[in-house]
Amino acid sequence: MIKETDFFRLNNYLSLFDPENPDFSLIENDKKALNLYLDYINSKYKTFASVKDKLNWMIENDYYDNFFENYFEDDILDLFDYGKHFDFKFASFLAAYRFYENYSLKTDDQSFYLEHFYERCVACALCLGQGKIHAVREFLTIFLNQTYQPATPTFMNAGRKRRGEFYSCYLLSMDDSLNSINYNISVSAQLSKIGGGVAIDLTRLRGQGSPIKGFLNQSSGVLPVAKLLEDTFSYANQLGQRPGAGAVYLSIFHWDILEFLDTKKINIDEKIRLKTLSIGVSIPLKFFELAKENKEIYVFDPYSLYKETNTYLDEICMEEMYDSLVTNENLRKKKLSLSARELLFKIARIQKESGYPYLFFKTNANNANPIDGHIRITNLCTEIMQKQEISVINNYGEISEFNLDVVCVLGSLNVLNVMNKKNIRDVVSNAIDALTAVIQISDLTNAPGAKKAAEKLRAVGLGAMNLAAFFATNEINYESDEALDFVNIFFMMVNYYSLVRSNELARIHRSTFLNFEKSDYKNGRYFEKYLSEVELTIKTKKVSKLFEGFHIPTRDEWNILKENVKNYGLYHAYRLAIAPTQSISYIQNATSSILPISEFVEYRKYNTMEAYFPMPFLNKETFKYYKSAYDMDQKNIIKLVSVMQKHIDQGISLTLFLNQDDSLEKLVSYYVFAQANKLKSLYYTRIKTKNLEKECESCSI
Repeated sequence: MIKETDFFRLNNYLSLFDPENPDFSLIENDKKALNLYLDYINSKYKTFASVKDKLNWMIENDYYDNFFENYFEDDILDLFDYGKHFDFKFASFLAAYRFYENYSLKTDDQSFYLEHFYERCVACALCLGQGKIHAVREFLTIFLNQTYQPATPTFMNAGRKRRGEFYSCYLLSMDDSLNSINYNISVSAQLSKIGGGVAIDLTRLRGQGSPIKGFLNQSSGVLPVAKLLEDTFSYANQLGQRPGAGAVYLSIFHWDILEFLDTKKINIDEKIRLKTLSIGVSIPLKFFELAKENKEIYVFDPYSLYKETNTYLDEICMEEMYDSLVTNENLRKKKLSLSARELLFKIARIQKESGYPYLFFKTNANNANPIDGHIRITNLCTEIMQKQEISVINNYGEISEFNLDVVCVLGSLNVLNVMNKKNIRDVVSNAIDALTAVIQISDLTNAPGAKKAAEKLRAVGLGAMNLAAFFATNEINYESDEALDFVNIFFMMVNYYSLVRSNELARIHRSTFLNFEKSDYKNGRYFEKYLSEVELTIKTKKVSKLFEGFHIPTRDEWNILKENVKNYGLYHAYRLAIAPTQSISYIQNATSSILPISEFVEYRKYNTMEAYFPMPFLNKETFKYYKSAYDMDQKNIIKLVSVMQKHIDQGISLTLFLNQDDSLEKLVSYYVFAQANKLKSLYYTRIKTKNLEKECESCSI
């Protein structure tokens, strides 16, 4: 009888891999572990006399939706046969392990597995296809070719009878009232229950000591609310299958900013410390200007600021108003005990300790926003950036005004496989359709602001993974000119074809996203960079060879697209966002997102077991072109991401990788360099130690 320790033991031989003296034969142990694990799965796999018998049983016992209500029986059976004949095979032990333990349906008593990979793909495609058999086949093809991968919430839940929702993340904003606080906590619990990561902007909440109903020194500030949210996410998880995940953001100019940052200090009082809740700081350009000049910094009480200026802290333009706010005697403000530059170093120090806070470069995000509206914060993984409106929550019995929250569905292209198929247009088009389907079939009744955003803005977030493996297998150094050349052309094409498909869907449905008429798409300004500024031709010989057989859109074609969009509109307010990828990358045999690798053999811990994942196609040849991010100049990574960012309408989740002895000065220089290169955010800062950060499974698709 096969024991769990048997296949882990074989896989653990990879721990002996030494980059200084690489022994690639060790990887054969991972193949042995994979085969042994698959034998174990087959012994625990519930079998049926036929596919039809299995489907009937799955439907009758509330494992699957009743697919027969939307499709002919023969068509469904043909799809399962079509999927099986792809003869999909996992490339590593961890790929199979993560699929069967995290995604495959199991019997209610957890004794038997009910889905192989192709069966999960068929169920997912049938759900997203909404009765259109041609669409189902297209979705199934990109799933099993592994050119596109739906995010974890979609891939896990689609087709299941008892499920969470398909969205990856939600962004909420609190107003400065108990009604709004209670409403947002309640909605956060509802969204966490159905499997989404939730980020909440606390910037409007009055600071510590602010008056309540005219009584001075009554407000406890933002920390007690953050504590309530932390408890909410710990309590509300998706049937225990995925932990609740939440983040709170605060403006760098908020009265409580120092106390907020201290919640992640290792030696802070446990009553203050936020153990599981992520934190992020919203930073406008004005703060960097103050830090550059090493000036003192004032922070403001949002309640006092609104009473005096009739403007909220989360909406104020600090570049224009900061100086006048500082000199306004009627405002409740305070000069911090440390300068703006020292505050930047404090952030760096806390990041080196904990990985937090996330940094959201608010001015950059809003300057690049093509949509009429204000971007307030980003999400848990710092790639979602959309317009957001505050809901007005009135007393019971009174009608509340539910405005636009932020909701996004994610999925990623597998760069290596897309390039091998030589068909970016069709893969991008089908991926946009699959993402759009999630919007059309989701139910967000208990989150009315999110529901409104989904219906009116139809935002999606198409991203990418496996870039580092693509570079390695094509003998491109991650820090090279060829790498910059490739990402410029590849992501330009992804942007172009996503716009083409969104424009086609606007024509098909005769509908555009809310307030399209006020966007830079309608007036044409969005397209100006592609008609003059952005390089549309390949510069290097190696990259030119990689794109042989591809059609690269010309300036004339961009101009035609501009006119089509002006005349017929876009179906989606937002289309592209590059999320981090983790568990789903293993299934795809992919390197994470667009980042360089951190290790040649990656270590993960699951419960009491240790597992190892060799980088895709790791061998003597690719080894030369794989390089750990810890051994790279982070500014080269930032440069590469800045080239991608030109083509991505939302954000890119970017982690910084530091060694333990790297100075705070170096980390701060990366913040400044990223902001100057128009990046919109920075995710974790990871320090090379034995300790591993827990991944955010909500957004790490």
